[in-house]
Amino acid sequence: MSLSFDVFWSFRSPYSYLATPRLLEIAQRYAVEVRLRPVYPLAVRVDGFFKRQNPKWPRYTGLDCLRTAEMLGLPFGRPQPDPIVMDMATGEVPAEQPYIRRITHLGQAATEAGRGLEFIGEVAPLIWGGRTENWHQGDHLARAAERAGLDFAALERTVAEEGERLEAAIEASHAALEASGHWGVPTMVFRGEPFFGQDRIETLLWRLRQHGLVERT
Repeated sequence: MSLSFDVFWSFRSPYSYLATPRLLEIAQRYAVEVRLRPVYPLAVRVDGFFKRQNPKWPRYTGLDCLRTAEMLGLPFGRPQPDPIVMDMATGEVPAEQPYIRRITHLGQAATEAGRGLEFIGEVAPLIWGGRTENWHQGDHLARAAERAGLDFAALERTVAEEGERLEAAIEASHAALEASGHWGVPTMVFRGEPFFGQDRIETLLWRLRQHGLVERT
């Protein structure tokens, strides 16, 4: 029996970035299909999300991500620019979101082209690796897509010509994430059971092994 699981993943989530190398390793090492499902961040999906959070939360998240990246041996830094446009002082997130909409649509198009994991594996470090200014400009994304084995011009045509369809696919992923019993990212879902967070990947592997997970020959 073939095994597969969904990964609900956001370009604005540092924890999604931190999980990505492990997800790529699983896809390459094990006989399991890893189905990427790009979603928008909670700040965009939920109106007023940041206004309802404890003010200590951003500082702790930054500290935790920095030390987790150090533990995993990954570069880490604040995105330049942030994939979402927001007022950090007030938590106000405007409806117009050019960066996150474009990159999430590109991620959906890459997924449909069969190279979604490879795409996020190249793009996430541009955003979260702390080494790339203006990741959304110039040829940064085009070169990342090329490294992922994708035709960036073809991805951009899909985004330009099929935006409504891509948006509908992303909305369907939002609904599937909610139906799984969780709301955050990254969330891996195997046979209806959600595993939330990059620190639950080993738990997911334990469950997969119970169902016959083996390494690729």
